[in-house]
Amino acid sequence: MSAKPILHYFNGRGRMECVRWLLAAAGVEFEEKFYVTKEEFEKLLKSGDLMFQQIPMVEIDGLKLVQTRAIMNYIARKSNMYGKDQKESAFIDMYVEGCSDLALLVIPIFFLPEADKGKQRDLIKNRAVNRFFPVFNKALENEKFLVGNQLSFADVQLLEVILMVEEIHGDILQNFPNLQAFKKSTSEIPTIKKFLQPGSQRKPMADAVYVDTVKKIIYS
Repeated sequence: MSAKPILHYFNGRGRMECVRWLLAAAGVEFEEKFYVTKEEFEKLLKSGDLMFQQIPMVEIDGLKLVQTRAIMNYIARKSNMYGKDQKESAFIDMYVEGCSDLALLVIPIFFLPEADKGKQRDLIKNRAVNRFFPVFNKALENEKFLVGNQLSFADVQLLEVILMVEEIHGDILQNFPNLQAFKKSTSEIPTIKKFLQPGSQRKPMADAVYVDTVKKIIYS
């Protein structure tokens, strides 16, 4: 990857944060264009660059890519983080989709009415403990990484979603020793460790300003 990719999104996590994680893990520097007003977003819409009239969009290698999974697949392939063959790629896809399913329970919680947030937190914990984390914990029973004995973008996504859920339920890994070990070792990978440091392009949990900005741009 030559010129720095440019990430088009809001100034927050949402559906772009997993892309930031993957680029950072691959050691790829990137720039960001944030949309903070409806007028800015409408200008982008009128440009015709958004295939489905929605972001995220990433400019990379002369392309303007949309749809989070397509963006991630492109970056993973270029970064040799998509397995050594089709079989490994298929398992990576399955693990990534599992991470995505869990993450998509977390992302909307900040947009819910306060009265509904407790119920969503309970749902997140239930799904993490009973559906998703047991699968990953078993896969890591005798392995450092999920697929092929090397870092793939499935590992990057798993670490991201673990940290997301821990922000809501701090003790969520107490019965998953393999995930605890995975979290510790993967967090020490130099590129990931750098991304986890203060001052990186990793975004914090959504706050009222972010939620209000997105609502005004998308729903007003």
